[in-house]
Order: sequence, then C-alpha cells, then structure tokens
Amino acid sequence: MKKALITGITGQDGSYLADLLLAKGYEVHGIIRRASTFNTSRIDHLYQDSHVNGVRLFLHYGDLADSVNLVKLIYELKPDEIYHLGAQSHVRVSFDIPEYTGDVTGLGTIRILEAMREAGVKSRFYQASSSEMFGKVQEVPQKETTPFWPRSPYGAAKMYAYWVTVNYRESYGMHATNGILFNHESPRRGETFVTRKITRAVAAIKLGRQKELFLGNLDAKRDWGYAAEYVEAMWMMLQADAGDDYVVATNETHSIKEFLEVAFGHVNLDWNDYVKYDHKYERPAEVDLLIGDASKAKRQLGWEPKVKFAELAKIMVDADMAALQGLPVPDPLTPAYFAEP
Repeated sequence: MKKALITGITGQDGSYLADLLLAKGYEVHGIIRRASTFNTSRIDHLYQDSHVNGVRLFLHYGDLADSVNLVKLIYELKPDEIYHLGAQSHVRVSFDIPEYTGDVTGLGTIRILEAMREAGVKSRFYQASSSEMFGKVQEVPQKETTPFWPRSPYGAAKMYAYWVTVNYRESYGMHATNGILFNHESPRRGETFVTRKITRAVAAIKLGRQKELFLGNLDAKRDWGYAAEYVEAMWMMLQADAGDDYVVATNETHSIKEFLEVAFGHVNLDWNDYVKYDHKYERPAEVDLLIGDASKAKRQLGWEPKVKFAELAKIMVDADMAALQGLPVPDPLTPAYFAEP
C-alpha cells in the first residue's frame, strides 16, 4: 500500500486528490491547521468512511510556517508521495497580505523540500504551481517554456516555489515536479473565488434569496477546467520515471462575462439584470489573458481534459442550486471514476 501526504487536504484540490488516492488504495495523510472551528467540510465524507469502512485517511495538525513539525512528520511517515497543495491561494487577497502570502505560499515549499532532505526520505514531490506565474503573458498560449511575469504577490510567491522545486530536483536528484495548473473550478471551489461566487449568486437569485451580484473586471480571460480531473494529472506526474514540469489546462480561454452568460443562462436569467460593478474587486495589477497548452502532459502522461467550459459552469450552478435547497449536491466525478479498472 502506497502512502501519500497532502498539504492543503481540506481545500478543493486536496479533497479531490484524497478521493482519487483512496480509490486507488493509498494510505492518505493530510496536514491541517489547528483552528477553533472545524474546516474539514470537503473531506468529512472521507473521514466518516475511515471510521465506518476502514478507509485509511489520517489527519495531522501542522503548519507550513513550522519547519520543525514538518521534519518530524515527514520522518515519521516516510511517505512515498508528497503533494504540496497548501497555500494562501487567493490572488486578490495576496495584495492585502503580501508578507504572509510570501511566507506560506513561497517559503512553505522550501520548508517541505528541506524537511524531506533532513529526514532522508526518497518521497516523490509535487509542487502546486500556478498559471498566475505567467501574469503579463509573453506568449499565447502559455506552455512550460514560456517566460514568467507574475502580476501579484501570489504569483511571485508561486514563482519562487516553482524555481526552488527545480533547484532541489537538479541539486539533490529529487523526484520533484511542478504542475503548472491553470484555473480549475468545481462545486468545492471556495466561495470567494469568482466562479463560485457567481454560481452561488445565480442559485440564490433564482431562488429569490439574493437580488444582485457585485463583481470587478468582467473582461479578464481565463482557461477554466474541472478540478476533479486536474488532480488526476497531479497523480500521473508522480508516476513518471523522473520529475519534470507540466502545464495542465484546457487550451480554451473565456472571459468572466462569458461565464456569467452561461451560468445565468442555465437558469433562464439575463446576467445584465443582476450584476453590478464594484471597484474594490479590481486588482492593482490585472492578468488579462491566460490560455494553456497542455500538449506535453498529453504526450508524456496521457492526460487531457474531458469537462470543458460550458459544462463546468452548469455543473457548478446545479450543485449550488441543490445545496441552497438542502438537496444532495451532484458531483459527476465520484471516486469510482478514478478507480483502477
């Protein structure tokens, strides 16, 4: 039985990755921060199963700012694979708390890599890199060789984490990989991210519980995919013979305005009647266009996306409609989807 350690296991990607790895028979360990309230809602179904059905999921208190704890945990667990997904991951918020973002999102990565080195483990390491590193894009579409030009403290921190992962791979022979994931969404996306903010508002407006929605720049274009599929790419990367860097994307770009059109149109509403502009949601420096070329991931790993833009928006609206009505939330990619044949 393989053993995996996931930072950020309570987030969108971490929860889907835990689904995937458990379905593949892994023993899964996750690091969570101590808080006065529970923040494990995305993995509660798995944690309950671990007590009822013997699913091997274990949670450990820890923090990406605490290197001593990371060394101890990695030494004790000796995981086969480490998926580093934990971060301060909100781009707009990174302008408000840039030092914290740099510490956790940037230095958190080197703390884990050093913990691996100090503990003497041979774990395969995955770094959650980001399309935000491309920022002021130098090439369209963006691929692994496209120069970075980050436009936020978050993007700059992710760029540091990316290069230090490359450095440890080259310096110490680690199986260390960067997954440069473009925007990926799902019903488990955080409610402060624009896509989920939109789909929750669509559901609330349709059900008569909300009257309007305030947003910033509607012309920004993004390459949006389905998070449940993107975690499969993460796993595939660590099954490769050596560490490398891969773009994961759909190779389609759509504006926030287009997302509004699909989401509101799915419930027969016109977004123009409900969406209002608020400058506070604008970034000091905007990323205008992101579109990724994932041909290397397809060629070397055999990965390619199945769920595209319009279907993704509809999946999220349907899930938020169900959630607000107290109904079971539909999520098309169940753990069975990932199970070995």
